[in-house]
Amino acid sequence: MALPIPAAAQNPAAAFERLLAVLKDLRTNCPWDKKQTMQTLRHLTIEETYELADAILENDLPEVKKELGDVMMHLVFYAEIASETGDFTIVDVLNGICEKLIHRHPHIYSDVLVENEQDVKRNWEQLKLKEGNKSVLGGVPASLPALVKAARIQEKARGVGFDWEDKSQVWEKVEEELQEFKDEFNVLNEASINPEKAEDEFGDLLFSLINYARFININPENALEKTNKKFIKRFQYLEQKAKENGKQLQDMTLAEMDVYWNEAKKL
Repeated sequence: MALPIPAAAQNPAAAFERLLAVLKDLRTNCPWDKKQTMQTLRHLTIEETYELADAILENDLPEVKKELGDVMMHLVFYAEIASETGDFTIVDVLNGICEKLIHRHPHIYSDVLVENEQDVKRNWEQLKLKEGNKSVLGGVPASLPALVKAARIQEKARGVGFDWEDKSQVWEKVEEELQEFKDEFNVLNEASINPEKAEDEFGDLLFSLINYARFININPENALEKTNKKFIKRFQYLEQKAKENGKQLQDMTLAEMDVYWNEAKKL
């Protein structure tokens, strides 16, 4: 039998208590929720996180609110599962993050002085090392997408002072890596191109471009995803116009397709 669930609450504490009560009720009474484990929820959590990221990128605030609820539900679900095995509870989770934040912000909760954001990041990384991290880069998840991982690696290295002094130096590095990549294809016989070497040089070029983006305050993941979305919209416009005119893309010339593509760009 389902437990009585409190009515909609108007303050954060009561609303959070309501979510906990709903999850506990579902865990007890719903056949699907009963069967879930941390392992079965993992891929669903990743999906929900990406949906939240999409909503943020689209600046769709009603959707952001909805997706935040989905992610919050997953976090509470994990804690509920752990409480059933006696490993930890949601109270342990919340107190743990509070203690961590207090410890990592000595300029707020202690007598450490900072002058700017970079001082804060530097202190953060130093404290993590004191807590037992063997490497500044140890906190970068191995499963992160490569582009996001590159940006995080660079940010963390900068946090301990390992960085270029000026963006002009970074751009010189971009040009250097671009030339090295081009050199791999500057051969008379295409059969002599080394694919592995070319891939390495392309990776170096991407890494240096991500580094430059950081220096000019561009999030490379957001920038690339916006370009992806822009391309998709333009390409779908091209497909739509071709269909309206009774044509198949594979039967059209590039020049014919460019007409619709340029129309999409103007829109």
